[in-house]
Amino acid sequence: MARLLRLLAGAAVLLLLAACPATAGDSVVDVGVNWGSQLSHPMLPSSVVKMLKTNGISKVKMFDADPWPVGALVDSGMEVMLGIPNDMLETMSGSYGNAKDWVKENVTVYGNNLKLKYVAVGNEPFLKAYNGSFMKTTFPALKNIQKALDEAGIGGTVKAVVPLNADVYVSPDDKPSSGAFRPDIDDLMTDIVKFLHDHGAPFVVNIYPFLSLALSDHFPFEFAFFDGGKNIQDKGGISYTNVFDANYDTLVHALKKAGVPNLKIVVGEAGWPTDGDKNANIKLAKRFYDGLMKKLVKNEGTPLRPGKLEVYLFGLFDEDQKSIAPGDFERHWGILTYDGKPKFPMDLSGQGHDKLLSPVPDVQYLPSQWCVFDDKAKDQSGKLPGNIQYACASGDCTALGYGSSCNGLDEKSNISYAFNMYFQMQDQDVRACDFDGLAKITDKNASTRGCLFPIQIISAGGRAAPALWWAALWPCWL
Repeated sequence: MARLLRLLAGAAVLLLLAACPATAGDSVVDVGVNWGSQLSHPMLPSSVVKMLKTNGISKVKMFDADPWPVGALVDSGMEVMLGIPNDMLETMSGSYGNAKDWVKENVTVYGNNLKLKYVAVGNEPFLKAYNGSFMKTTFPALKNIQKALDEAGIGGTVKAVVPLNADVYVSPDDKPSSGAFRPDIDDLMTDIVKFLHDHGAPFVVNIYPFLSLALSDHFPFEFAFFDGGKNIQDKGGISYTNVFDANYDTLVHALKKAGVPNLKIVVGEAGWPTDGDKNANIKLAKRFYDGLMKKLVKNEGTPLRPGKLEVYLFGLFDEDQKSIAPGDFERHWGILTYDGKPKFPMDLSGQGHDKLLSPVPDVQYLPSQWCVFDDKAKDQSGKLPGNIQYACASGDCTALGYGSSCNGLDEKSNISYAFNMYFQMQDQDVRACDFDGLAKITDKNASTRGCLFPIQIISAGGRAAPALWWAALWPCWL
């Protein structure tokens, strides 16, 4: 039923946008964004698209092909990359018919109304953490999808790609010139990059300077940024002032060794989180993005690939249902908050013109009430541990960790934060603020000591289809 509603919603958007075509805004920096979907309370896709265009963002990378958000991109003039999740790779690889059906249902159904450029086959499928789960299915799926695009008559303009983490290549001495694909996947990667080259498709790589910093206490801090002043010398007198360029050029060397030295590179993800780690905060995120935008507007490229870079920022929103296995920061990559508000001034011109991005319009909130710990409750000691664990497991307590924004709370406020996050995620259901009698609902803002106790938004998932159908039926000027 949920998928049917989304299909209907997507169809409604098609009708609405066909009747009321939008005009795309222009951005100074030609940059895209990753629009994730792992939010418990999504916003209306039509409102998100309106926000993107208002801010001059002209490219969007998706992680699936959900017709609800994709429908809002129809006739928007925005360039789109659709995604096929990893759990569909076996289906796409095992039968060409499945790949052909997917293209028919998710690509050609939109005709020329969707400005589609790429289809991402999987997402970082060769991560070491996956223990080889997708080694045998990724390349066959890639070939089947490209074949289906070709047979549909759009393979010349729409390319199948595989977004890959930077861990698919290595450098034994940490110098870009020593870059090569990982020994365990070298043959497979060589086959893939030659296929991409033969079909005019780029290599899509995700580069995260933050992770270089977060995963090693010995990583030079300033090298993570574009203005750090740290220099690393490579062969031939080449000097690197930041890890982004060094990582990118390590890939360039790996491609050269694989026999495709001129294969185009697209940076599918680059960003900096704002919470969930000692180095994840607004100040450092702004520093990273300011440096990246200045770099992009200059079209300076990297030492081995001077010129324009194609980059997608990661990500658009904080996503409270993302796995935190890599770290608590995983839920805080957004340049916008969970409710579509800008976190910090962002210079999309790359010329020092700091200003807050326009927020997502038409966002509705639940009532101004919070669930907090009732310190007058009886028998607290026996009940608290299990209830706190349950609240955090089913809610989001990532802001409470070491170095995070709410790390300095006292014991009572810590408990209240955990209870409230669960309460808000459950749409403020009164039954979600009991915790064996340890909690109570209050209309007094529980935010304290610089720690935000959020009020959840009304999920657009439950109100989108009817609203969109009505919108499609009314005249454009209403």
